[in-house]
Amino acid sequence: MSETAGISTGIATRYATAVFDLAKEGKAIKALESDVATLEAAMAESADLRTLLTSPLYSREEQSGAISAVAKKMKLSDTTSNVLALLASKRRLFVLPQLLAVLQDMLSEERGEVTAEVTTAKKLTKAQADKLAKTLKAQVGKSVTIKETVDVSIIGGLIVKVGSKMIDTSIASKLNALQNTMKEVG
Repeated sequence: MSETAGISTGIATRYATAVFDLAKEGKAIKALESDVATLEAAMAESADLRTLLTSPLYSREEQSGAISAVAKKMKLSDTTSNVLALLASKRRLFVLPQLLAVLQDMLSEERGEVTAEVTTAKKLTKAQADKLAKTLKAQVGKSVTIKETVDVSIIGGLIVKVGSKMIDTSIASKLNALQNTMKEVG
């Protein structure tokens, strides 16, 4: 992890903890879940929003005004809107993706769920995803939500990350291991 990414994650974690605690105290966890989902979807769909968050060309006032308008248009809760305004005033909107990821983890933990990051060579069918979730639930003892990524470079198999554990059954990693073994022998 680069130093900048570590700093961003640290900042995001502090803000996420504060937002989560406020939502929990105010019994607004459902609203926070909705806000996180809405913001994640908007960031995935809108290049303009991603540019607003990361571009140093926008002044503090321009970022504040734009993010307040976005929050109002999305009908975000007061807590989320206030945090976005605070991030804009401190020129820290760039941490929003990490903030949302940390909040998503906290919300999953609150629901007694764990998220499994699954990388596949081609999209899993509904039956395959359900079977994988059931198998992972048996292993970790919690309800599992699958976050799937498709990466054709792994050729086949799966790469599954649950918390700090990773299982790599991809063909690409097996080929790399075979190549390394052959280098050692010859």
